[in-house]
Amino acid sequence: MKRISVALLLALMIAQPAWALTLDEARQSGRVGETLSGYLAARAQDSETLALTEKINAGRQQQYQRVAEQNNLPTADVASIAGQKLVSRAAAGEYVRGINGQWLKKE
Repeated sequence: MKRISVALLLALMIAQPAWALTLDEARQSGRVGETLSGYLAARAQDSETLALTEKINAGRQQQYQRVAEQNNLPTADVASIAGQKLVSRAAAGEYVRGINGQWLKKE
């Protein structure tokens, strides 16, 4: 399990450089937040935020599927593992969606 999560996080870091600045800005401004499902969620409903969220999530879905196939696991399980890691590693001031569905600002 640990090997899978480390490989997944490395893949996510490698897959995002083209959007890193925009994603970081969106996170820091509270326009998007991480969820336990492993996918980014838009908190702001403007077209720029929605397009970024869709693009990031499409890339994540591809990475989750690739890792799942390599480890003979369901894609949803890989996404859930990644979601837990992404939520726990969110920086102070960023938003995460809790298990109850409510947004929380990390401190």
